[in-house]
Amino acid sequence: MTRTVFPYAAPDVSTLARALGRELEAQDRKLGHVQLLNLLTRAAGFRNFQHFRAQFDAADQLQRQPEPEPLADLQKVARVARYFDGTGGLTRWPKKASHRVLCLWVLWSRVPSGLEMSEKQVNEWLAAHHGFGDHALLRRELCDQCLMTRTRDGRVYRRIEQKPPPEAVALIRALAPRRAA
Repeated sequence: MTRTVFPYAAPDVSTLARALGRELEAQDRKLGHVQLLNLLTRAAGFRNFQHFRAQFDAADQLQRQPEPEPLADLQKVARVARYFDGTGGLTRWPKKASHRVLCLWVLWSRVPSGLEMSEKQVNEWLAAHHGFGDHALLRRELCDQCLMTRTRDGRVYRRIEQKPPPEAVALIRALAPRRAA
């Protein structure tokens, strides 16, 4: 187990000495490790050691910069965009798994959120968004990739809300003008 170092400083040594003296006089037995930690931190103006430690955790969290958003591979996005026609419909099923997943994200983005659909409705919806005639493959893949969920009996389908990866966001944005036209 690693040990976290917490720097200890008291604004006034004289006040610290008086507070420690009062605390030690009140004790009638030898103090344990945790009791000494609490005694020292109370003398420095904190409620206890946990309060002292929480101050460092909060300061560390405030100083930490948010991680930058990962960049999208725009070459990959351009390659995958070729699988879509001028109206934004999926024309063929990619051979590469990474390309297939990006295509599924595009379809996922077009599924109405919060809407429960029957299998028949999903099939009709998918048929309107692709041109190679295999809506069952797309429906199955959307569920297998955890982009949609279905009940055990397969009667109700719903989109799973989640944040798409950077490449998927870039592809969805790149195809948006095609759908508007």
